[in-house]
Amino acid sequence: MTLQLKVPKIACSACVNTLTKAVIAIDPTAKVEADTKTKMVSIETQKSEADIKEAIATVGYPAA
Repeated sequence: MTLQLKVPKIACSACVNTLTKAVIAIDPTAKVEADTKTKMVSIETQKSEADIKEAIATVGYPAA
């Protein structure tokens, strides 16, 4: 499943790395692509949307 999430606080490559690590921690096979200009994050994962949102919110990037 591919999730498209709006993450307003994502601003730089360090933000992307932190967010990616949070997702990989709960789904090691996940693929994360983020665009800091549009604030959109695309995540290919087997986990639920709720699990992904919780993981990234835990590291300071709540999804809208």
